[in-house]
Amino acid sequence: MSKSFSVADVASHKDASSGMYIIVDSSVYDITNFIDEHPGGAKILKRVAGKDATKQFWKYHNDGVLKKYGPKLKVGSVEEKPKL
Repeated sequence: MSKSFSVADVASHKDASSGMYIIVDSSVYDITNFIDEHPGGAKILKRVAGKDATKQFWKYHNDGVLKKYGPKLKVGSVEEKPKL
């Protein structure tokens, strides 16, 4: 069962101590353990942690990236529509 998060819940997960979550297309992903694997480097993920990263994600990635990593990183979805 998928957990439901508010935007405020996700915003509280913005560093390694609380876990790092991002929103992409209303889905919530836990990127805490993916930071060091990210081909684009950890810095960019740290910058968007706790936020809606949809715009940035689709600027640099295609659908295949979500299909590959999404299932293992997705932890739930956002209750309300996030602001882009």
